[in-house]
This record gives sequence, C-alpha cells and structure tokens, in this order.
Amino acid sequence: MTVSPPPPAQQRMFDTTALATEVARRFGTAVTRTSENGGAASWFVVEDRSALVPLCRFLFSEAGCGFAGMIVEERNEWNLRYLFLNPGCGWVYCILRLPLSTRTVPSISVPVHPADWYEREAEDLFGLTFQGHPRLGDFVLHDQVWQEGLTPMRKAFDAGQTQFELRPQQDWRPTLVVQDPGAFAMPVGPVYEGGIGESVHFLLETVGEDVIRAVPRLFYNYRGVEKIAEGKSLWDVLLLAERFSAKSAFAHSLAYCQAVETALHLETPPRARHLRVALSELERLRHHAGVINGICRSTALAVSESHAAIIEEKLLRASAAFSGHRYLFGLNTPGGLRRDFDSEATSALLRSVDDALQLLERLEQRLSYSSSFLDRLEDVGVVSPASARHLNLLGPVGRASGLRRDVRRVCPYSGYQHFQFQVAHEEEGDGYARLRVLFAEARQSASLIHQAIETLEPGPLCADPVPIRAAAALGWVEAPIGAAGHWVSFGRDGTIERYRILSPSFRNWMGLHVAVEDFAFQDFPIILSTFGLSATECDR
Repeated sequence: MTVSPPPPAQQRMFDTTALATEVARRFGTAVTRTSENGGAASWFVVEDRSALVPLCRFLFSEAGCGFAGMIVEERNEWNLRYLFLNPGCGWVYCILRLPLSTRTVPSISVPVHPADWYEREAEDLFGLTFQGHPRLGDFVLHDQVWQEGLTPMRKAFDAGQTQFELRPQQDWRPTLVVQDPGAFAMPVGPVYEGGIGESVHFLLETVGEDVIRAVPRLFYNYRGVEKIAEGKSLWDVLLLAERFSAKSAFAHSLAYCQAVETALHLETPPRARHLRVALSELERLRHHAGVINGICRSTALAVSESHAAIIEEKLLRASAAFSGHRYLFGLNTPGGLRRDFDSEATSALLRSVDDALQLLERLEQRLSYSSSFLDRLEDVGVVSPASARHLNLLGPVGRASGLRRDVRRVCPYSGYQHFQFQVAHEEEGDGYARLRVLFAEARQSASLIHQAIETLEPGPLCADPVPIRAAAALGWVEAPIGAAGHWVSFGRDGTIERYRILSPSFRNWMGLHVAVEDFAFQDFPIILSTFGLSATECDR
C-alpha cells in the first residue's frame, strides 16, 4: 500500500540573514557559513558529520526548502553538496567534506525522502554507503548485468576502456513486497511503447485488479555522460548537454551555459536574454503539446490525438523555420546565442505560436466536454499536496498538486523577472489537474514569447570571451518537465573536472508510484502519460 507522508512540521519563511542566524543558533560550530560565487547562495559547511541529518531535516521540514539534489565530487577528499531551494532566499548548499578513505556517509533519506534516489545513485556509481538508508544496491547498475563494486564515476575508473569483464548476479530476482494469498507481479517493459518510447521496466504487484505496489526500474541505457565529460573542453560538454534529452534540448543547454557564465563571470547581453526566454517558452509550448498528445493517445481518443499531433508538428516546423532545427539545437553558447533573428523571422514565429494556441484552446474545449475522457482522468492517479511536498515533485506534476514552485519566479534567470506571467497550479492532484496545468502553462508560454520578442532591442548577441579559470557554479532553468540544474566545475587546466546534471524526470519518477498505487491496471498507461516523464533524463 502507499505509505502516507509524515505530518508536516511547522514551517516559517526565512530570508538569507534569518536562515543563517537560525542555523547558527541551532548548530553552533558544528555548521559554519561560507560564501562562494559572490554570495549568490547560502552555503553551510558541516564541520561535524553528526549535524548533517538534523541540518537537512530542519531545512526540508521547518524552513520550507525543497530538496534539489546532491552533487558528489572526488578530489583530494570527498565533497558532498546537498542542494536545497528556499522560496525566501534562493539556493542553499549543505557541504560535507570527508577523507577519501571514508566509505560511510550518514543518510538523510528518512527525513528528506527526495534524497532517496540520489543516495542510491551515489552508492552505485561512487561506492559510498549511506548509513541508515533502507535499500541500497541494484539501482543504476542492474545486478543482473553489472557486478557490485564497479563504481564507474570514481577517478580511478578508466572510461576509455572498450571492454571490461562483467560479473552479473546470475540468480537475481526482483524484491517483492506484496505477499498476500493470490498476489502476483506483472512485469511491464523494458520495451514499452505506452507513451514513453524508451527503455523502462515497471513491476506492478497486485491482488486482483488494483495495483498495490508499483516500482519503476530505469537506467537500461546508462550512458556515463557525467564521466565522459571529465577532462573535456567546455565546448565538448556543451554538445553533451544539448543532446542529453532532445525534448528539452534548449533547456538543458541553457542551464549548462548559465553555469559556465556564472563560473566565468560572463554577462549575457539583454537581446540574448530576451531571445533565450522566447526559445525556452517555444520549447515548453511544443513539449506540452506533445504530452497532451500522449494523454489523448492513452485514452484512445483518436480524433483528439490527431488534433494534438498536428499542433505538435506545427510547432516543430515553426521551430525549424525559425532556428534551423526542430528541437532548437545549436543555438545556446556560453555568453549568449550563436545566431540572431530578424524582424521577419520573429513575426513569422509569433503567427505560428498564435495559430498553435488557437488550436490548443479548441482542443481543450473539446476535451472538457467529453465525458468518456474525463471519466478516465478525474479522481484517477491522485497525488495529494502532502505527498507532492513529501516527494518534492517538480514542474506541472508538482504544480497540479498544489506546489507553486517555479524557478522562473523563485530564482529568475534570463530576465524572467521583467516579464508578466502566472504560475499555473491546481490542487486536486489527479490526471485532469495535470492536464489543466499543461494547457494553462501553454497559454502562459505563448504570452511570454510575445513579451520577449515585442520588447527586443538592438544590441550584441554574445558576451566577449574570457579566460577559463578554476571555478564552479550551478546553472538552473525551469525546463518543460520541471526545474533542472547543471553543475560545472573547471580544473586548473581549463577543462571540465566535474559535470553533474540534476534532471526533473529523475525526481518525478519517484512520485509515479503514489499516483499508480490503489488504482486499476487499465489506469496505469493513462496515469503514466499525465506525468510526461522522460527515461532518457535518468540514463545519464
């Protein structure tokens, strides 16, 4: 059965100064405050490792911070960065430094449940054991394919080797939880065409028709992107970022470029910032049309599916006509954009966006009067606001369950603070709420494209190049699926020392089981389609 989240602790809003004061009062010298990247975030160094769990619990449960991910770096010591987002003061880092001989780290996954998968990933890829974590092992590196202890993200692992011996666990079996009489497990995938089109396996445990437990198993195409990036130039890694996930290519390349710009103190010209907003929202609009298409397909509405597919294709063609690529490849570069757009091109784009929005609004109206369609979405796949908060779900999925977080608003970038838009949200948390958020965000994206293009001013499109120095920074965007972060660390020789991608799908896959469990088998593909997830974003 679905485990209910613990009751929320009393929360209060902290600004940067108040947060630092409260941390000092609670933890004294066990946690010290530092500053990096010009003080753009709150940085706390955990001097006493026993303070790590209480500090993270305070940030997540009492200070209202959302957990944004974990960055593990292996240098002359272990450097673990726990990243939080506070609506009142922006990014908050908790930094734990340990000797390289250390293999055991306190687990924060019980009080901070969104850290669950991040710790399991670090155990698989770095060989760290998170003490107190309830289930480590067999995660990214599947036991029936890889042997335990391979640790491909360690510095000593040679990523250039073309062959190495694999010693898989020959007698591997999935762990089953449901042991009632008549219980059985239904495997779905890893070849699965239900709106994903990527390798992903689901193990659905049931007694009768209702799903009691649902476990997604991903990482069938583990690519080692972060390992490949080590020692590469910033231009080589830009290609990796841009091709990391085609459906969010512009968002990921933008997050990467903004990390480089922050690390190297590059100031992006205003014209480039405006055009980045327009292109980001064009990608969001096209992405949401594609997810709506998938929802219509999952409910067997052939006419509406064709309607949505036409809209998606129109936006893909508009993207190609405007930028030269259907998925907006080859545009972002550190410091700005690679190419400019004249008034004729921008006017044509606005016409295409307006046409697509009209078609979307007609589709929305048609679906809102289809009783057979609504019966498949309303009160189906419910994620309560408490569960969404407990799992810290992102993007349209989180906002459909009452979480109003959007980094375009909380931590504005590319000049979003100068544009008018509403953060679409619903409270019901069911499939229909997620669909309504998609339509509402599409309208906001069309409006933002107009605002960005109509306020364009002449000027340069890219900052002048600067020398590359040893530095590190985080770049972030509100990607179509949710908040995405790219961490870039340059070594003294100017190459990438550590590259880390914090993808929104990695987080939202954790929440799928809440929506699926206690619903019927036939609801599974519909619920899955409303999440709009990407397996590729997990196959790092």
